[in-house]
Amino acid sequence: MPRAVAPENVAPIKNACNKGCLTKNPIMSTVKTAPKGLSTEAKAWWKRLRTEYEIEDDAGLLLLQTGLEAFDRMRHAQDAIRAEGMTVLDRFGQRKAHPLLPAERDARAQMLAALRALNLDVEPLQDRPGRPAGR
Repeated sequence: MPRAVAPENVAPIKNACNKGCLTKNPIMSTVKTAPKGLSTEAKAWWKRLRTEYEIEDDAGLLLLQTGLEAFDRMRHAQDAIRAEGMTVLDRFGQRKAHPLLPAERDARAQMLAALRALNLDVEPLQDRPGRPAGR
């Protein structure tokens, strides 16, 4: 089986002691802006989640970017479904589910999986376990 070879223009990342280091990418960790290609709404979520949960490691940034890219795909599918309706006519004139409904569902699942993988520490909505007291 052929071995994967890194491109010639990619040098190993060096840490403070000048040894090859793959655990901390100083370039990626200092980037404060959202990746190019994200929508304005996704960029706002990038900034908010990154600062609120102090996401600085490369894996966390990659998961956040992946989740927000899925978020954008979900929003695009929702916009098209909203504009064209939940059903469309097929070639025989019969109504069928919009073909972007599965794409929306899958993008939502990808976004939630990425956010779940970030393992964000979410505060509980109430101060004690169990159901809220009745009236």
